[in-house]
Amino acid sequence: MLSQAEHAPGSAVLFTDSQQLAYDVLGNLTIQCKNLSRSDDTLKCLKDFSLIACFKNMKDLIDAANDFASEHLQIQCGKNSRQVADKIKNAGAIFIGQYSPVATGDYFAGPSHTLPTGASAKFFSPLSSNDFVKSTSIIEYSQKMLLKNGDDIIRIAEAEGLDAHAKSVKIRLKK
Repeated sequence: MLSQAEHAPGSAVLFTDSQQLAYDVLGNLTIQCKNLSRSDDTLKCLKDFSLIACFKNMKDLIDAANDFASEHLQIQCGKNSRQVADKIKNAGAIFIGQYSPVATGDYFAGPSHTLPTGASAKFFSPLSSNDFVKSTSIIEYSQKMLLKNGDDIIRIAEAEGLDAHAKSVKIRLKK
């Protein structure tokens, strides 16, 4: 939480299913913050933009994590960390286990450091070289494929009120 809070302003969040862990982390944040060069900004961020939430079960926790769609998500669930990570669909970068602090991804491990923020990981990926590559879709149907799918294409076009789209298929199928 401290490494996220020291960016200030931003959010530093802990989701857990352990009340004891929640209390332990809360008790240690201020103590550890005192030794940081940016302690004032970090402490302000913790006071203004942090959250520790305790969940009754992991399913609810995972659902909340996917809804929150954090920029950085650290998973420390012991031997279950990989299983939990596999259920996360919305996060900019996922750090699994106690030996994968966010700093590894920020500085050394190699993933993009330009990550979706503000819950935009629900619909955006980290910036990558693919974002700078132009691509084109090429569609080449055979007569057999158009015969097989034509009626469905016509139905969709007509449902959208796009008669010319529907006719472009009907003409080719001689309907």
